[in-house]
Amino acid sequence: MSDASLNNTSKTDLGRREFIGNGAKLAAGVSLAPGVMLYGVAHARPADQAVTDDVRWGMLIDTNKCAKGCDACVTGCQQENGWGPQSGNETKSNEYQAAQWIRKVDLRNTSTGSVHSLPMLCQHCEHPPCVDVCPTGASMKRADGIVLVDKHICIGCRYCMMACPYKARSFIHEPIVNPRTHAPRGMGTVESCTLCVHKLDAGEGTTACAEACNSAGHQAILVGDLKDPNSEIAKKVASVATTQVRADLGLNTGVRYRGI
Repeated sequence: MSDASLNNTSKTDLGRREFIGNGAKLAAGVSLAPGVMLYGVAHARPADQAVTDDVRWGMLIDTNKCAKGCDACVTGCQQENGWGPQSGNETKSNEYQAAQWIRKVDLRNTSTGSVHSLPMLCQHCEHPPCVDVCPTGASMKRADGIVLVDKHICIGCRYCMMACPYKARSFIHEPIVNPRTHAPRGMGTVESCTLCVHKLDAGEGTTACAEACNSAGHQAILVGDLKDPNSEIAKKVASVATTQVRADLGLNTGVRYRGI
């Protein structure tokens, strides 16, 4: 290995160690027992209160209301969670390397030619492939269905990125400036949509993308408890036809779409 390669490797390792050290300070006093929240410092829920499977958080996206060319959901997520060039980060990464917690895609029906514009993000699967392939346990699924990455033990191998059928995960290629305490980020680790876990755990019952979509006047994104028959999202899923992207994989996604 050349001196230059050794130097670059050292810088990457140092950046990861600094990130882990800073993350440990943020998470001081938080128990990391199975089912207990990693991000308790930033949340209203007590750090020692376990998450249970009494709830399954999910999202319903109505593509009939999702406006083509609108990216309010993307912008809202960026502002809330501090990713993207406007946050002062990803300024050196090209468009194929920059973080994408959520992105807008257009689906075309080859038979009819109709096009549906929709947000694509982590689908928060019941059986997440990313968790299956992770060698350290950094990719994890909470009891309430939210899929997360534990940045303290992520080694950046990117197996989860290869396993995800939705291209929903990103690798951080450059140093991060002023990360949010509720959304820790660090060079050399993998990240994806957290379903705004900090907002759900604080009792807000919604996500930044849903709030932004509502503010834009579209009301295309609905967030709630799929297990609660009295919740708006559960009633919608029970009364209208919804679709899972790549339902053939049997992942039982927490994100459902209407109109595709």
